[in-house]
Amino acid sequence: MDFIAIGDTTVDEFISLEEAQVNCDIDGEKCTISMRWGDKIPYEFSQLVPAVGNAANAAVAAARLGLSSGFVSNVGNDRFGKEVLATFAQEGVDTRYITVNEGIPTNHHYVLMYNAERTILIRHENYSYAIPEEFIPPKWIYLSSAGKRSEAFHGDLAAWLNVHPETKLAFQPGTFQMEMGRGKLAPLYAATELVACNKEEAERILDLGETDIKELLSDMRGLGPKIVLITDGPKGSYVYDGKEMLRVPMYPDTKPPVDRTGAGDASTSTFVVALALGKSIREALLWGPINSMSVVQEIGAQKGLLVRTTLEKYLAAAPENYRVEPL
Repeated sequence: MDFIAIGDTTVDEFISLEEAQVNCDIDGEKCTISMRWGDKIPYEFSQLVPAVGNAANAAVAAARLGLSSGFVSNVGNDRFGKEVLATFAQEGVDTRYITVNEGIPTNHHYVLMYNAERTILIRHENYSYAIPEEFIPPKWIYLSSAGKRSEAFHGDLAAWLNVHPETKLAFQPGTFQMEMGRGKLAPLYAATELVACNKEEAERILDLGETDIKELLSDMRGLGPKIVLITDGPKGSYVYDGKEMLRVPMYPDTKPPVDRTGAGDASTSTFVVALALGKSIREALLWGPINSMSVVQEIGAQKGLLVRTTLEKYLAAAPENYRVEPL
């Protein structure tokens, strides 16, 4: 198989708020949302989206872009678990490594939407994590968010990768993986081909405050990965492979964004898929923001994911200023 994603999957329940107030700092960043406490807050609509999550989104992105794709994860033996499995099957994602758990429900998150931004209420169920029996080494593994019982699994995966150099690891740390700290994850970082995160996450992983992007790229690569990809919202995406630091801007939105959920996952996973398809780092850097632009035009992290022919049409029609430049 070309691409196997590993991580938790969930059902996202989107709730679009009618009334709220957003407060940001002077730079328009570090925003908070507030609502009247103890009151009834109207909402516009709610919508269930199954089979999502960082790694799940990556598996679907890979399948749509033409790779043979699979997923290692857990669901409950419940209505939502069945919907998750059916969704992956419909997308052409191999589900043989997804464990169906009795007595443990499928992960269920709540996404509070206001305008194009969102806050996600998350809960990871207490699943067990292990490398599946008879696991066939793929060309790429894409590891992302997992629950608190996954700590030992990361060491097992690092050891497995050392025995299987034919498989490359892309690591997009999730919340708990960042909480584990870079010390506990040192063997995994050393076995990683590519690590990806946004700027704030890089600062958190490295225990730094506001830090220049060049320093972040260098320090993240110092953890062990060969390639570092850092996204910084409207400022674009950055990559460092030990030879040169490169930047690409956002691909211009075709219309105002609807929902930014999954934008980072789309950009990161598409970069990895492009590498798996034999593209250069510069080419891969151009691919990622195009899928991110498309995803934010729809509700949920997967509906807007592109097939390869459509992505290449956007690339061919890109404005002149959409190009990779050295930092």
